[in-house]
Amino acid sequence: TQMYNSEKYEWSYDLLKKLGIPTEILTDVIFPGEIVGKVKPELAEELGIEQVPVVAVASHDTGSAVASVPVVDQKDFIYISSGTWSLMGVELDKPNTSDGAFNHNFTNEGGVNKTIRFLKNIMGLWLIQESRRQWDREGELLSFDELERQANAAEPFASLVDPDYAEFQTPGNMPKRIKEYCKKTGQKVPETKGEVVRCIAESLAFKYRQTVEGMEDVTGNKYNVVNIVGGGIKDKMICQFTANATKRVVSTGPVEATSIGNVIVQAMAMGAIKDINEGRKVVRNSFDIKTYEPQDSEKWDAAYEKWKEIIKNA
Repeated sequence: TQMYNSEKYEWSYDLLKKLGIPTEILTDVIFPGEIVGKVKPELAEELGIEQVPVVAVASHDTGSAVASVPVVDQKDFIYISSGTWSLMGVELDKPNTSDGAFNHNFTNEGGVNKTIRFLKNIMGLWLIQESRRQWDREGELLSFDELERQANAAEPFASLVDPDYAEFQTPGNMPKRIKEYCKKTGQKVPETKGEVVRCIAESLAFKYRQTVEGMEDVTGNKYNVVNIVGGGIKDKMICQFTANATKRVVSTGPVEATSIGNVIVQAMAMGAIKDINEGRKVVRNSFDIKTYEPQDSEKWDAAYEKWKEIIKNA
């Protein structure tokens, strides 16, 4: 990517020549929505299909997921592709390589229709998944629904962590690491499964709020709705907490966002739909889109200030 000119959407030939890198070895840049050929005859025969066209899609699971975000306002929307990781960002017409973007640790990735996914990688449901694996090793496997029920019954804002804390990023005993973090930062140590899961869920929601604020600071735009797609929308508690923490309406769906976005780009390439706007309208009309309204804003505001102090001093 350092060899690519993101402003001109082509290889950075001048830079490559100065570095002595031969540009003739480079292939053409292919963009999402381009038809790159047909399925090879031997593969078509093996599959029992025609030599159907092969379409370059968004080339990345998050790229396809963002293509499926069923927004009404095609410009000023913020998204979270939610799963093991949370990819949170906005869609821009051109890269933002400002000092603000650098300081907030945002990245620029090429998207559909030569748009830019301006986003941040955030630790996602990995923290809950890895905690559940630990409890399974200890002989106490509970469903995600049961863990959510216990978390909802736990005391709010009793313990908070930074989801991106380095010690949380590798496999292992996640509940133990979370307890150690809370002890180190002078907080109540979560003891029950519900307390651990609630700590994770609230902390993740606060990370989302911090990211929204950073996005608005860097882009100068105001984002009123957070659109969450992917498997993470099955966790209704985190979706509601995200609305509460960000003080914004949260719209969720579809679940299989990557697959659907892939299909949308192929449909555009084949002329079945006109453009990405029409594709997103199709998604909006085809899947159950659920919304969450912010609740208890004053309590979440106060806890957010507490969370910022905790992670600053960790």
